[in-house]
Amino acid sequence: MLTIDRINKQFGSKNVLRDLSFDVRPGEMFGFCGANGAGKTTTMRIILGLLTADSGHVAWQGVPLTRAVRRTIGYMPEERGLYPKMRPVDQLSYFGQLHGLDASTAKRSAEEWVERLGVVMSPKDTLDKLSLGNQQKVQLAAALVHDPAILVLDEPFSGLDPVAVDALADGLVEKANAGVPVIFSSHQLDLVERLCDSVGIINGGVMVATGTVEALRERESRKQLAVTVAGAGSGWSARLPHVVDVQEEAERAVVTPDAPDSSSAILAAAMELGSVEQFGWRTPSLTEIFREAVAA
Repeated sequence: MLTIDRINKQFGSKNVLRDLSFDVRPGEMFGFCGANGAGKTTTMRIILGLLTADSGHVAWQGVPLTRAVRRTIGYMPEERGLYPKMRPVDQLSYFGQLHGLDASTAKRSAEEWVERLGVVMSPKDTLDKLSLGNQQKVQLAAALVHDPAILVLDEPFSGLDPVAVDALADGLVEKANAGVPVIFSSHQLDLVERLCDSVGIINGGVMVATGTVEALRERESRKQLAVTVAGAGSGWSARLPHVVDVQEEAERAVVTPDAPDSSSAILAAAMELGSVEQFGWRTPSLTEIFREAVAA
């Protein structure tokens, strides 16, 4: 298990991270969410040893991360760091050797990941001849080529088309299924919601919410009901009792009760107004959970 335990980091007078803690278990995909400047990249750089925390620690399997353990981490930075005039397989093989693979194993792994991720190129193409999506796939292959024990990815899906997103996602799911803990940051919350086992939301250097998406939904304070009433007429939802907020669109409305146990009274009133075709608690999206967490 990768453990981030109460890490703090300050740059000058600015507190960038404040008592930040979370765990990523083997085989778990952890979505690290937050606005620009929230502290995501700083956290990842501390995990990698590129920055030193002012206090707190990072541990792998209960032991503080050593240089040898960090060598096994697969890292994909937000600022891409590949060589544009070098052929992809050549540089992937080079990166594999930097992580301790022998030359033949590194080349074999490089060729395998280029094929598995579906990188479209001719044998003599240098990286700058590839499309952005294929360059992203090569960057992910650079994080995977040495068979990492941990994956840390900073905005890996940024700027990709849906086909490229699916190819990268499949690669990450495959590693998670093999028991590798995967942490990635992303502003594409629908993608985080689809892929991740658990989520952490950071705001101003503080972890304001963490857990599975389902657990975060259960904790959300704004419980909403989706109600559809046929034949009720315009403005019908304004006549429902115990409602503090209404979003009405024709026969369908999303209402916020003043208390969870008000749902029975709301249903009874809706049945008086017309034929109730839908009535149930609405499942909030991760985007809505995120907005509420950072606004609290």
